[in-house]
Amino acid sequence: MKYPLNYKDEFSQTLLFWIMRFIRHKLTTLSNHQVLDKESILQAINALNNDEIHSINELESLCKSVRKAGMIGINTYSTPLLKLYTFLTQGSFDTMESIDEEVLSDFLSVETSTLSNASKKNYRIALIGLFGYIDKQNEFEGKSYVYDITLKISALQGKSGQKLPAYLSQDEIERFLKAIDEAQLGEKVAARNKLIIKLIVYTGIRVSEALSLRRKDIYPHLDCYIIQIRGKGNKPRVAMIRQSHIQNLLNAWLTQRPSFAPSHDLLFCNTKGKTLTQSYIYQNVENILTQAGIRKEKNGAHMLRHSFATLLYQQKHDLVMVQEALGHADLNTSRIYTHFDSKRLREVVGVMDTLNDTKEKE
Repeated sequence: MKYPLNYKDEFSQTLLFWIMRFIRHKLTTLSNHQVLDKESILQAINALNNDEIHSINELESLCKSVRKAGMIGINTYSTPLLKLYTFLTQGSFDTMESIDEEVLSDFLSVETSTLSNASKKNYRIALIGLFGYIDKQNEFEGKSYVYDITLKISALQGKSGQKLPAYLSQDEIERFLKAIDEAQLGEKVAARNKLIIKLIVYTGIRVSEALSLRRKDIYPHLDCYIIQIRGKGNKPRVAMIRQSHIQNLLNAWLTQRPSFAPSHDLLFCNTKGKTLTQSYIYQNVENILTQAGIRKEKNGAHMLRHSFATLLYQQKHDLVMVQEALGHADLNTSRIYTHFDSKRLREVVGVMDTLNDTKEKE
């Protein structure tokens, strides 16, 4: 069904309407392989279909509930568009035609100035997606208004300007692992929390991948456990971890898990039997880093993945191995970890050391 571009009387309500329609569209097209609470997704779609959302705050709450239900990808679109709504409604706009590429470029310049290139690209994707959707879905008296937004921003092209990720040195990893063993991390679920974090440290898997593991995805092989992972885009890969690193924690958690009557077959659940959130894991990691006296520019669970990858490359000097271990689709994504290879950097330094030797021979 198509609608007039200025479907509502007020600009703010019209903008909210189009953002809601687009969010509904994404809920029906995004990958949902990590969704466990399908009923919540269906309720959200119905709420958007039946015009039950009347404010941007209600839409934000709906998007949070969808993400909590397992559709993590909605954040790529909801976060930029919620901020776009605030940016545009605080301006002097009265019709949808008032929005053009220059206005959207101004928005990107203001809102993404401190963000990484990856985040800037996500903002651009969200804006192009929204206005591309409006291009196709608006119609009045047989005519459509076409924005044709492209947002060709040179700063968003390629990998230039990419910041090096924060990571733990080998000594800091050892201190962090010791802090895990000493941490309380919740009296009831300490074994679960420590198990999740150790899986991330020892294998480099993403937090989302750890929380998506099913009981059958981890099984013994010789002195290790094989872990079957579903990565980005539902791409499968395999990781291994020494049984000695997690055996006691795994046994304790598997004994405790049935008492929470989980409503799914995931390996991990909360005390109500529901899925765990990534923010909960991030908070636990923050607490352990603080306990270990470690402070980085970005203190988060994803830093543990960077630490694993950095240590792997420093020890093996094999980019393909790093790519396969982390599940990167592009080898160039893994290449960033070569910047942390001090041995290679010292070899570069050594080039200048030969200058004096050459001069003496002359």
